[in-house]
Amino acid sequence: MIGDHIASNLGIETDDFGYAPFDQRGGLGKVHQLFGPELAKMIEMLNEELAA
Repeated sequence: MIGDHIASNLGIETDDFGYAPFDQRGGLGKVHQLFGPELAKMIEMLNEELAA
C-alpha cells in the first residue's frame, strides 16, 4: 500500500496514514506500532527510493 501511495502521489507523509486505505488497516497507530521510532527515517528512505 505504501509503494502504491508513493507511486500515485510522488511521496508519503505521516499524515497520509490517517486516510484511506491506511486508516482501514489501523492507520497511524498501526504504523507507529510496526516501525516505532524508525518511522520518520523509513518514510524518508521510501520517498527517496520509490519516487526516483
